[in-house]
Order: sequence, then structure tokens, then C-alpha cells
Amino acid sequence: LAWHMKKPLLVEGPAGVGKTELAKMLAQVSRRELIRLQCYEGLDESKALYEWDYQKQLLWIQANLRDELNWAQAKSVLYTEEFLLERPLLKALTAEKETVLLIDELDKSEEEFESFLLETLSEYQVTIPEYGTIKANSIPTIIITSNNAREFSEALRRRCFHLYLDYPSPEMELTIIRRKVPGIEERLGREVVSFVQLLRKQNLRKAPSIAEAVDWAQALVNLQAETLKKDLVQHTLMLLVKYREDYQKIVGKLDYLLTSGAN
Repeated sequence: LAWHMKKPLLVEGPAGVGKTELAKMLAQVSRRELIRLQCYEGLDESKALYEWDYQKQLLWIQANLRDELNWAQAKSVLYTEEFLLERPLLKALTAEKETVLLIDELDKSEEEFESFLLETLSEYQVTIPEYGTIKANSIPTIIITSNNAREFSEALRRRCFHLYLDYPSPEMELTIIRRKVPGIEERLGREVVSFVQLLRKQNLRKAPSIAEAVDWAQALVNLQAETLKKDLVQHTLMLLVKYREDYQKIVGKLDYLLTSGAN
């Protein structure tokens, strides 16, 4: 629906459930270029939208020092497309063909940057003070992802359709693992899924993602495992559990988890 109505899609959910992968697959299926803006604390418009090529501007000024140009004349040359460096947002708007613009982990940026995005999300345009307003040549499909590190404003939510992605069901995760790890036996695949899904219920600092479950399954196949055994799980657990306190917590209840997962 967001695709056909040309509305941004806000995708929220736990880390590792496939939000970023959704945008990648959408670009792949639609054969559009994927333009990715990775958000982080301190991100501003010079990294997200545009930046003036100051070095090139300085070279131009030095080359034209002998000419009697006033500031108005110089400004009309210096602040033109020739000296404008496109960052992801501007690149998506100025592209001749439709693109998929992924604004990844917007919740990591500050509220000021979120407010700055509103013009792009509602009007598909950006305003550069020295240059003017640039409207989209073709409207990009915008996917915004969030791990819920902070709440978004109502203004941003009003401009987007909303999708919440949770961890997949056991059967769906088993299907994913079968596709990603073709050599895995049925029994081992089901044991991997049961164990990983139990881990996600243990109130860990970081729950295992789908990608980490796939990596663990591939490692077990490489080790020629036929079933989950305590020693094997303990020696490969770091592929699923990335913090020491989580590791110690799980190791202390491995017997229980393996027994529960087998039932």
C-alpha cells in the first residue's frame, strides 16, 4: 500500500528481525537502486543531505582573483550544482529513476534531525538556503527503520505508514534457516530454532537475531553436528550471545534450555 500510494514506510521492531533486509529485498525485487542513509548520534544535514565542495570553491576563487567579480557575481557561480556534493537524501531525490531510500535506525539520531526530515517525507523536496528548493525528479520509495531506542514525534508518524516486525514464528524461522543453510538436517534445524526462540525469552541484553541464528546453524553444519549437545552449544554460544553477562546467564541454565527446547 505504501508503495502504490508513494508514502514513506516506518518499520519498527527489535534489532535483527529483518527490517533492513526488507528494504534490500524491495530494491532487489523492483530492480531499483538502494540508497542507504545510516543514522547515528550527531548526524546532520551535511552528512545526510548535501555539502558544499569548499575545496573546489576555493580553487575557483583563486583562479578568478584577477577578474573583477563582486560578491553577488561570485555567489551566483559558487553556490550552483557544480559545487554541490550530494549525500544520500539529495541523491535519492535527484535520481532520474525511482530508487529505494533506506533511512536506517532513525531512532539513533537526534530529534532535530528528525524534524529536518519532515519536508522530505511530506513534500519530497529539500530546501538549501544558498541554492533554493530542489524537488524530486522521481519519488523514491522511503523505508525508515527503528529499533525503538526513542519515541518519534507525531509529525513524523503522521507522514508515514507503519509496520511492526517481530521475530518470526518457529515454522517461519525454520523455513528461513533451511533456505540459508541448505545442508542442515531436519532434526538439527528444529532444535536450533527451538533453542534460539527460548533464548529470546531470557531477558538478555541483546537477543539473537535471525541472521545470528542462521550463522549458528551454518557453524553447526560445518562442525558436522547432528543434534544439539551441551558441550557443542557451550563452545559455539558466542555466535548467539554477544555480551559476557548474557553468556554467563545462559551457560548457567543450559541443561534446562536444552531440555525445554527438545520438548
